[in-house]
Amino acid sequence: MGDVLVVMLPAIILAAVLWAMTTALKPRNFGISDAERYQRELAVKSQAHYAAQVQAAVAARAKIEATTRPSQNSAQQSQQADHARSALLAHSAATFAGNRPGHQDDLLAFGQLSPQLFLQLQSMARSGHKIKATRLLQQVTDSDHKSAKNYIDRL
Repeated sequence: MGDVLVVMLPAIILAAVLWAMTTALKPRNFGISDAERYQRELAVKSQAHYAAQVQAAVAARAKIEATTRPSQNSAQQSQQADHARSALLAHSAATFAGNRPGHQDDLLAFGQLSPQLFLQLQSMARSGHKIKATRLLQQVTDSDHKSAKNYIDRL
């Protein structure tokens, strides 16, 4: 039995060394690690969550805009009513316009604004000078600030 151990022991050691060498030199799987896989899954979930939040925000915004913005027809009716109101204000102010020099031609019959004044107000409003346009309209029509501002805002 001593001879068997003398022969078997070096053979077992040699087999263990060969197994260790082949295991150490064996090409490794360079796929993604568990940590990298977890990070990627987390990124995908985060991206899906963000997309869902954006979609919910867009839907909420559309819902708010639908309830706060009037339809085009009601907006047009409101604008026409504002124009009629400002025309009445201008008509009532037309009696006072004769007393102020330089403003007789700004108001036409029935209290309507002259095309030149309308274009001047419109260009002032669109170029960012709404306050000056509001003051000019107030001066010409003797209207209050709120109605003049509403008229300029709608230009």
